[in-house]
This record gives sequence, C-alpha cells and structure tokens, in this order.
Amino acid sequence: MSNSSVVELLKVGLGDEAVIAKIKGSDASYDTSTGALIALKGQGVSSAVIAAMIEAANRKAVAASEALSVDSPDPAVPHASGVYMLANWLSQPRMIGIDATTSNQTKTGGFLGYALTGGLASMSFKAVVPGNSAKAVTGSPRPTFYFYFDQANRGGSSAVFNAGAVTSPQEFSLVKFTVKDDRREAKVGKFNIGGAKAGVMDKDRIPFSATQLRPGVYEIRPDAALLAGQYGFMVQVTTGGGAGMSGMGAMSSKIFDFAIAPAAGSSAAK
Repeated sequence: MSNSSVVELLKVGLGDEAVIAKIKGSDASYDTSTGALIALKGQGVSSAVIAAMIEAANRKAVAASEALSVDSPDPAVPHASGVYMLANWLSQPRMIGIDATTSNQTKTGGFLGYALTGGLASMSFKAVVPGNSAKAVTGSPRPTFYFYFDQANRGGSSAVFNAGAVTSPQEFSLVKFTVKDDRREAKVGKFNIGGAKAGVMDKDRIPFSATQLRPGVYEIRPDAALLAGQYGFMVQVTTGGGAGMSGMGAMSSKIFDFAIAPAAGSSAAK
C-alpha cells in the first residue's frame, strides 16, 4: 500500500471504513510529509483515512527503531540481551557479541599441601573453560564492553543471564585466565581448615567501571590497561551442596570470555 493505492481504492468507491481496514492490515510505505498530506486532501481523501495512514507510518518507524541489532556500534540502538565488545572490523567500529560459556567443571589445586599441613594450607578451586583462546579478540588494552540485560528490551527475556536472575554488571568479576594446554583456568574459591570461600577472591578481581546508559544497558571499561592474555567476565550462577568441599565442587559459573592480543612488534606477537 502507498499514497497512490489509497487514492485508487477511494476512487473506485470503497468507503472510508474499508480503506482504513486495508491500511491497518497491510504492509505499507506512506509519504506523510506536509506536502503529501495536502495533496491527499486535495484528491478527496478524508481526514479519517489520512489519520490511519499517519498511524501506520508511525508504527512502521517505531518497529524499525526497535529492531534488535547484532553489531551496531551505537549503544543507543537496541541489542539482544548479552555482552558485547566494541571493536574495529575493516577499520569500522562494530559490536562483537560474546557467547556465554558455562563452566560446570571445577578443578582442585594444592591438594598435597592441604593434606600435608592438615588443612593449614589452602586448596584452591578453579573454573575450567575448554579451549586455549577466546573467539572474541581485541588489540585494545582497555576495551569497551556493553551489557544488555533483559529489561533493556520490552519482552526481551532470555536465558543469556540465567533467565533474568542477573541484572547488573556488578554481579560479575573480571578475571584473567591461566592457559593450560587445551583449557583456561581461573580461581573461584579456596578451602582450608578455617572453612570454604566461594567466588573470585578480591586479589584476583580486575577492577572495572560500569556506567548505566539507560535501564538494562551498561558501558563497561577496565580501570587500567590489560596485558595480553585471556580474560572473562564471570558470574556464579548456581551452587550445590553445603559449605564444605562438596559444595565448592558443585559450583557452576557463566563466563563471557575475550582475549587481548599482543601488541604488534612485541616479543609475544612474534
């Protein structure tokens, strides 16, 4: 449907009610500029039909503005729920979506020391991520990230952030992974004679700043430059068992991983 097709329908004798019903039920592209509306009125189109055309054009514009983008670098553009890293692609800025990885495997370390000291030495627990490198890679030592939570989009509930249970970047810890052959590891707890501590220790957290741009949308930047290596935003999503070692071993983490590439010309890049 267009301006001309509306005029043609009216000219063959269809009443306003029938034409308005057609406008509401059809995909259309209407010119609703001031000059076009004056022209429609001059061709005998009623105010009720013109109003229906304007309403249809406005609905289409709103729908287009609310379409979820997957790579627009503009944080004001709605995106699907998730974590995005701002990067350059062919010299153009774009957002790269970071797929969530769930680490259900928890590896223990320091067990011998724990056993030999009767629990005085701590035994560590590490979240394990398969693969020795993240897919999302940037050369910037202080990359910018955007977190889009479910409430950013009307009806946009998803399982990306554990079905809406996580709603703030402050619930995440930014950590650096240690690469071991075909996996990456990060410490997520410890256990000794004094008890168990679940979650990333303060000394292992990398500080970052979060700025809320609008409800459900945050801009994230590390407070300092990051060295080349493997990193990730980690949130503990479930735990099982008690406060002892069995409970620590059942810990599950959701991780949004990324890599900082070595600077060109550095020994690590050669």
